[in-house]
Amino acid sequence: MDKKDLLLAIDNGTQSVKALAFDTWGNLVAKEKVEFTPYYSKEPGWAEQDPDVFWNSLCQACQALWNKHGVAPARIAGVTLTTQRGTVVNVDDKGAPLRPAILWLDQRKTYDQPPLKEPLASIFKIVGASDTIEYLRTQAESNWIARNQPEIWRKTHRYLLLSGYLTFRLTGEFADSVGCQVGYVPFDYKGLRWYGHRDFRYGMLNITPNMLPKLVPQTQPIGTITAQASAQTGIPQGLPMIAAAADKACEVLGSGALTPDTGCISYGTTATINVNHKKFITVFPVMPSYPSGVPGNHNIEVQIFRGYWMVSWFKKEFGLEERLAAAENNTEPEILFEKLVSEIPAGSMGLMLQPYWTPGVKHPGPEGKGAIVGFGDVHTRAHLYRSILEGLAYALREGRERIEKRTKTPISRLIVSGGGSQSNSAMQITADVFNLAASRPHLYETSGLGAAMDLAVGLGIHKNFAEAIKAMTRVSDTFTPNPANARMYNELYREVYEKLYERLRPIYHKIREITGYPR
Repeated sequence: MDKKDLLLAIDNGTQSVKALAFDTWGNLVAKEKVEFTPYYSKEPGWAEQDPDVFWNSLCQACQALWNKHGVAPARIAGVTLTTQRGTVVNVDDKGAPLRPAILWLDQRKTYDQPPLKEPLASIFKIVGASDTIEYLRTQAESNWIARNQPEIWRKTHRYLLLSGYLTFRLTGEFADSVGCQVGYVPFDYKGLRWYGHRDFRYGMLNITPNMLPKLVPQTQPIGTITAQASAQTGIPQGLPMIAAAADKACEVLGSGALTPDTGCISYGTTATINVNHKKFITVFPVMPSYPSGVPGNHNIEVQIFRGYWMVSWFKKEFGLEERLAAAENNTEPEILFEKLVSEIPAGSMGLMLQPYWTPGVKHPGPEGKGAIVGFGDVHTRAHLYRSILEGLAYALREGRERIEKRTKTPISRLIVSGGGSQSNSAMQITADVFNLAASRPHLYETSGLGAAMDLAVGLGIHKNFAEAIKAMTRVSDTFTPNPANARMYNELYREVYEKLYERLRPIYHKIREITGYPR
């Protein structure tokens, strides 16, 4: 009989599903990636996807592990799941989707909602949270569906995040992990549970308590693989499924960041800086810290929306030369972009970029816009590209300082994951802007690895997370700051970047008033 010595982690991202087989020492034994079109848009700003696309891709990825990579299903000790955050699925009482999933990238809004009742409206006004609350109400997908598709909302038996939907497909249980609850749902981020049935947030979101799945803490059993799921995926029937966490939380865990002195940067579609903490600490009022991959812990996070997406934007709008050359030489355009960066000095000859391409809630606020200042006749698209990488690093450094101020703990080391971590230029710029050594994890698949660590602890393979981190994580390359560059970046950050948003904010408000964008 085969030894059950492998851990199966399923990672459903924005553009692909990966089936990942790890050993108990954090080595990636086999990987299959199934790509799909991230979303389709019936209207400008919409981002939807057929939930079957996610499920069918998951099944295809798992089947390839056995049939293409030769992994014996009998070796799998257990399965776990991590997914993109904030993507929602409405299902009926049999778990069948009632409409397309609305992705976290979706930009539709619901205006002209009934005013909040007293005394809530007055309380939020007194504490200066009225704009934030209204922003959350307009952003919530549940409010849009209830308002514009009431027949769908009436038929909705469960309102699930993508993680909850895939958990149902695998186990037949309407359940989800505590660690996956990131989105516009009535979740108590401090208490790590659903709010009580009478909490005002249910009415604010048009959700009733019985529409939500059962919550299971990270590392705990969430169900077993059903016969139907086994037939479609090839995962053995009856195999235990263990609760993990959302993709960003798993990235932090898979990077080995367990204490608040370690900053975990993710250069993904949304760029983030996170620390793990035992306490619930918020960086901005009303905006919570999110559940960690570690039960009872929290990730204190600052997000830069449309973060490394800006590299894709640059490639599309300004990178035709590299795209053509890459196609001719059967390589990736990003490799040629590395050459662009290397030709430009640190500081991009004074070209400064503020990466607020998408408005936020607090910083930037709903009026937020991006900015590029300091243009001169010496600047080329290469300067622009480098300024993107520098601008993202500046914004994340600002996030680091906000986190340190709240935790009272200096961040003394950086672990950098996500697609952007594969760029040596981005890694060196990060080290120089932060004036800290920046390291890559030993594996690119940190999100899947973090989920596998939840699985390993849940199965008792490692007795706790300190042991799991020691056994399953390590760093590969480390980039140390260039002293001269660090000095220049520090001066540019303090004297220019930190002042940009407040100086430009009144202008952003005027642009918004005049053009209506962003509304």
